[in-house]
Amino acid sequence: MHARPVEQAGADAGERDGSTSSEREKTAQPRWENRRLREDVEILKRATAFYAKEAR
Repeated sequence: MHARPVEQAGADAGERDGSTSSEREKTAQPRWENRRLREDVEILKRATAFYAKEAR
């Protein structure tokens, strides 16, 4: 869930509770990378199955 700009600015300044922009960025990057890697693994599985079937 994303904070509204005013709330986010308050969190960044330490005036409000919540994650700062840099904290949000740090947690979003691994999630994005994890999703990308899962997609890559799925593509490789399909390619492996395709080539295994072709080799027969």
